[in-house]
Amino acid sequence: MGLNSKIIFHLMGLLLLCNGFFMILAAVVSGIYDDGATLDITLAAIVTMLVGVLGMFYTRNHKKQVKRKEGYIIVTFGWLVMSASGMLPYLFSGTIPDLTNAFFETISGYTTTGASVVDDIEALPEGILLWRSLTHWIGGMGIIVLAIAILPLLGIGGMQLFAAEAPGPSSDKLHPRITDTAKRLWLIYFSYTVAETILLKLAGMSFFDAVNHSLATLSTGGFSTKNASMAYWNDEPLIQYIVILFMFLAGSNFVLSYYAFKGKVQKVIMDEEFKFYSIFVLCFTVVAGLVVYFQGNVPVSDFHPMIFGEAESTFRHTLFQVISVITTTGFVTADFTSWTPFLTVFFFGLMFLGGSAGSTAGGIKVMRHLIIIKNGLLEFKRTLHTNAIIPVRYNNKTVQENIVYNIIAFFVLYMLLFIIGSLVLGGLGLDFESAIGGAASSLGNVGPALGSLYPLTNFNSLPALGKWWCGFLMLLGRLELFTVLILLSPYFWKRI
Repeated sequence: MGLNSKIIFHLMGLLLLCNGFFMILAAVVSGIYDDGATLDITLAAIVTMLVGVLGMFYTRNHKKQVKRKEGYIIVTFGWLVMSASGMLPYLFSGTIPDLTNAFFETISGYTTTGASVVDDIEALPEGILLWRSLTHWIGGMGIIVLAIAILPLLGIGGMQLFAAEAPGPSSDKLHPRITDTAKRLWLIYFSYTVAETILLKLAGMSFFDAVNHSLATLSTGGFSTKNASMAYWNDEPLIQYIVILFMFLAGSNFVLSYYAFKGKVQKVIMDEEFKFYSIFVLCFTVVAGLVVYFQGNVPVSDFHPMIFGEAESTFRHTLFQVISVITTTGFVTADFTSWTPFLTVFFFGLMFLGGSAGSTAGGIKVMRHLIIIKNGLLEFKRTLHTNAIIPVRYNNKTVQENIVYNIIAFFVLYMLLFIIGSLVLGGLGLDFESAIGGAASSLGNVGPALGSLYPLTNFNSLPALGKWWCGFLMLLGRLELFTVLILLSPYFWKRI
């Protein structure tokens, strides 16, 4: 059987239509604010949608079946096609005229990394700012999941796309039909976004800023409309607590949110990953908070002695930064690399944790860490009882050996890619801290890094080749390594 190339090009056209639609939204906002970029964004939308329509028209007689190989190709190339078209608003408007920088900003948006190359974010037109945030929001739950939620063209073959794209090792489904699953996930995602927007507006944020930060929070992306990121609202604790809440929700499994809305709260409470995810956030906040408090490194500009005081400020900043890094959102209220050397290493380690499987967060994911740790501890028992069969159990169910092996392989490959990524950045002239920070941040889709790429700066100082390399690492991390790397394997292309 040959490759079903028509369905691949047909879906590329569909994705471009989706992208063009969101560009139209950005163009409308641009027109409302009269920011001078309306025509440019509209032209980008027309070009994108025209290419999409032509692609769909010339492949309209495609077979609707999608096999596993086509699924991997569609997902990886879909991300690249969306990133290539997503550059157009930046290029046409001249806000990011350089191709390398425009691609970096775009792929950083779609992969929800949130690393930027824009020096003065507040100088960007409102339409462009919204477009940056929309690239986050589209990429957060997944371009492919969006496509199969809107147009159920794939039939049963849609599962191949969902499996290739959906973040994390979890295969939980809410409904037997994959299109219904995708729609339920997107409904929850959309509802959370609306809820956060309303709460941020009520807390004192402008409506435009509230929309943009909600789009960036639920996608765990981190693009802000302010140069100082969330530190801009350091004197408004309520705004930061609202963002903390929704970062936590975005970093948890969206399937659990569905169960909670259905009244099945027990399923949420008993979920092993959610339990440890919550414990990790709490414990790491306590550790970081104690260090910051006793070292006297809390930002003093936002103290409210009569209401909150230093203890609250310490708790808020450390909780914000811990959740932001664990969920790979990347918002910052302070430069955690300036607190203490211990906390610099501490937060660097958190970049490898990641949120929950089935969330919009990047990183390795809590579930994988749990299974690796459990399997490691069971090796002691297996050493003592060589003939015993002692399986790994997760949520009171036996984890199949092939899944354990897959997770171990993922972890080894992830760390190997981190080392290679660091070596490449070091070879391009970055110092040690910047190289390891840039590689960990890009691969984990975190955003802020270390060294010259510290949280209160951006990635514009990277050489051009470094930006393309970090973009590649972002794509690898967002699509869980195997989806991209399998396309580089000669075995994949045999007998296509």
